[in-house]
This record gives sequence, C-alpha cells and structure tokens, in this order.
Amino acid sequence: MEWYFYILIAVGILLIAFVSVILIRTALFKPDKRKIEQIQEVEFDKDKAVECLQQLVRCKTISYDDHSLEDKNEFEKLVNLLPTLYPNVANSCELKRFDGGALLYKWKGKSDSQPIVLMSHYDVVDVVEENWLNPPFDGVIENGELWGRGVVDTKATLNASMFAVNHLIENGFTPENDVYLAFSGGEEVNGEGAKNIVAYFKQQGVSPQLVLDEGGAVVQNVFPGVKQSCGLIGIAEKGLINLKYSVKSAGGHASAPKPNSPIVVLSESCQKVEKNPFKFSLTPPVAQMFDKLGRHSTFVYRMIFANLWLFKGVLNKMCVKNGGDLNALLRTTVAFTQAEGSKGYNVIPPVASMTSNIRLNPVDTVESGVEYLKKVINNPNVKLEVINGYNPSRVSRTDVDGYKKIENAVISTWNDVLVSPYLMVQCSDSRHYGEISDRVYRFSAMDLTSEERATVHGNNERLHLGAIHKSVEFYIRLLKQC
Repeated sequence: MEWYFYILIAVGILLIAFVSVILIRTALFKPDKRKIEQIQEVEFDKDKAVECLQQLVRCKTISYDDHSLEDKNEFEKLVNLLPTLYPNVANSCELKRFDGGALLYKWKGKSDSQPIVLMSHYDVVDVVEENWLNPPFDGVIENGELWGRGVVDTKATLNASMFAVNHLIENGFTPENDVYLAFSGGEEVNGEGAKNIVAYFKQQGVSPQLVLDEGGAVVQNVFPGVKQSCGLIGIAEKGLINLKYSVKSAGGHASAPKPNSPIVVLSESCQKVEKNPFKFSLTPPVAQMFDKLGRHSTFVYRMIFANLWLFKGVLNKMCVKNGGDLNALLRTTVAFTQAEGSKGYNVIPPVASMTSNIRLNPVDTVESGVEYLKKVINNPNVKLEVINGYNPSRVSRTDVDGYKKIENAVISTWNDVLVSPYLMVQCSDSRHYGEISDRVYRFSAMDLTSEERATVHGNNERLHLGAIHKSVEFYIRLLKQC
C-alpha cells in the first residue's frame, strides 16, 4: 500500500499546483492603472444642437431596396437644410456629391498628411407609424427625450460631427490635419455612396490616419460581471450572407402526402444547422475585449477570462446554450428569418424555401460559410443560393494614435467609463474603408440606455437630450486632437 500512498501524495501536489496556477493567473489578471488627467470643460449651445437634430429628424429620408419607393424630395430637403443648420461648415468647407446620395465635406487643415474621416448616414429604415406613441418624423421632445426615426441610427452622429465642426470654425480653430465629413444616403440598403467616396479617396491618394463610423456606444451591462459603463469601439465587423435554401417536389394534393415533402426536408435542414453551430473562435478583436473588460469582472468571470486555455470549452458551452451577444462575438451565427411554401392550404408545395441571415466571424468567408452549411445539411436535394453577401472587414489596429485619440475623447467626455475594442456584429459602410486604411473604427458617440438601444430599427426610437449634448462634446474633443 506504500506505493499507493505516494501516488496519492503526488496527485495531491499536482492538483494543488494546478489550482495555484489558476488562482495566481486570476490574481494577476487585474485592471491596468489609468492616469486620469484634468478634464477641461467644453462649452457650446446645447439647445441649438438639439434643435438642429430635430430638423434632421423631420426629414423623411426612408431608403428602400426598390429606390422608386423613396421620396427624393425628402432627401434633398435634408441636404438643403445643412447650410442653414451649419452655416460655418457650408462657408468654410468644400462639398462634393457622389452617386448613392453621398456627401463629402473637406475641412482644410494645416496639413494633408494624416487626414481623418468622420462618417455617418442620413437615410433611415421604414416605420409602421400607427405603432408609435409619438409621430416618427415630427421631432417631438417629451420627458427629456427626442423622438424620431433615425435619431439614434444615425442622424445624432451626423448632427454632432457637423455641429462640432461648425462650432470650432466659429471659434477660430483650424485642425492640424484635413478633416473629411462623409455621409451616405443609402447605408440601410447597402448603397453605393460610401464605396464611391472610397474610390475617390483612392484616386486622390488619401490615406486616413483615422476613420470613425457608427458602431459601439457607451453602454451598461454588456459584459459578464462588469457593472461599470463601457465605451465599446469596434475595430472590425462581421461579414454577411443572406442565404436561400430551396427544395423541389412533384407537388400534389395534401390528402395523400408522400414522405419527405419539401417543408419536411427544410425543417430537418434547419434543425441540423441549429444543432451544429459554427466553430468557436477567439478572434483578435474579441481577445482584446476579453483582456480589457475581463479584468474588471467578478472573480469567477475573471478566473475564466484569465485562464481561457483551460475554460475555453466551458465558455463555448455557455455561448451555445444561451446564444445572444456573447455567442455572436465568438462564432459565425445563423438566424432563420423567412419561409415560403404552398399558396394553398391543401397543396403540397412544388417548391419550398427558407432564408437565413448569417453573420460571418472574421475567420470565415462567404465561400467557407456556404461550404460548411452544405456539409452540415448533407442533402443534395437542398439547393443553397447566396442572395447577397460580403466577407468580414479588415481588423484595425489599436496601437496607433487614431485609436488613442478616440479613446481619449471617450474618457474625457464620459469620465468613469471603461474603453475597449470589440467586434461589431452588425454591418456598416465603414467596411469599405478597409481598402485604404487599417485605422477604421466604429463608435456611435452616445451613452445609450438598454431601452434606447432596443428602439433602433423598431418602434418609438428616441434619445435622451443629455446624449445629444455628449455626442457633440465628444466630437469637439476628438477634433481638437486632430
């Protein structure tokens, strides 16, 4: 029995050493010390900033895939408003217009060597007006909130960037580098506006040191175990596939159905995809986010994020089971969104189809995503057809001045906030800028409540007035560094 006793001791020592390594790594996984500099106050006409955004919201700039449905007069109404709302910009900045409703202002700086680009879009998604508590295009202010379609997505940032430039010009400020204000009138329908601006930049040899578009925001309760507000700066965004699955049959009367009708086959395919999610992958944007925010989490979560070499499988199972934001950061996701079968209650469909919206992780491509799904479904009778799609964006750097300038502006505007890179799971126009820069960032300069975030593309979109003020303040602070 003596040998057995020594084995137990050896196992015990190894177990203690193993646990000690985990605990030591957890103890060392603590927040970096941050030097907080004295923050200067920023003064501007806050009421005027709100009034300008009200005017933009009152323009019914709804974009559609079928452009014939758009009211071009409303788009021109907004464009024609800009010189009135921001007269210093109109008088001091050169404006170029491009197909796709794109507007490009150039504010001449002291140098053209390291230009910056501030992006936004002024088109909005459609509304069901009867479902709104306040009219979506009246710009109503109620209980300290401005209501309106597009007030968050993204007329607030268009207003804030333009208002900030207008304010700085009025106060005699000249930026160190050229500043471009790039706005699209068709982002919601993947329009050509941003692409046309990028093509122009390529032609002119413009290589931005910083590109800033919509994306993350200052939010709460978005990371496990972290209660502090987080300012999330997207350094990459997922790709997209809208994929159609279809199955054909001979059809027939529903009174004598044969096995494996098209809808049954599609249902089985759907179940296979749900039960076999894409591979878990810790990409650089997410790894940086875990390293930054994980240090501020509760002990159990800190232990997980400090020891992913051990707990990666546990994290993966949590994500698969619960889905949601964390799962979307760690794999390509598939959401089934549409289905179509027979036009009659008693008719077996000769063709049935369904579609899914796929968000591609940076390790995947349109081609690899479709191949994986073909393999999972493993049925030659199911035809897969890409309706449209594009690959994930280029990953931007965080070890450069551009990122640090945004980080500084966030901290000095919102003070007690944790700033972190992250992977944007939605899509934006900024993906096009990866062709000319590895310094493309996605941050919607607003502090948003969970209720406000939920109204984007939904009913009763609104934004508290304090967020409008902070948005302008952020851009003033950012521009003063550029």
